Amino acid sequence: MNHRFGKSLRLLNASDYQAVFDQSRLKVSNAELLFLARHNSLPHPRLGLVIAKRNVRLAVERNRVKRVVRETFRQQQHHLVGIDVIVLARRGVDKLDNQRLHDMCLSLWRQLEKRAEKQLRRRGE
Repeated sequence: MNHRFGKSLRLLNASDYQAVFDQSRLKVSNAELLFLARHNSLPHPRLGLVIAKRNVRLAVERNRVKRVVRETFRQQQHHLVGIDVIVLARRGVDKLDNQRLHDMCLSLWRQLEKRAEKQLRRRGE
């Protein structure tokens, strides 16, 4: 199974991001992270990251958070068919060690997957 993070798996431009912000029907969050998502018409998920300098001061920490989120997305992408997701970092996310951040992301991906499936079932009824 291909677990790369190529261009097709990324939200690339402002209009892609804006569509998720405007039409996000799926949300999962905790104190440190917020996942916003909407269904897309593609056979694969796409990911966008918003790790604001205001919430994560140091560039090295912002990059670490992005790296961990992307890694967990790669691991879960085959479960997340046809949705666009934006991950927003909140204050305090930089205080988590990599393992806690990784576990937290996996938990949020699973929650998002369940909500997306539930929403699709409702549409199909």
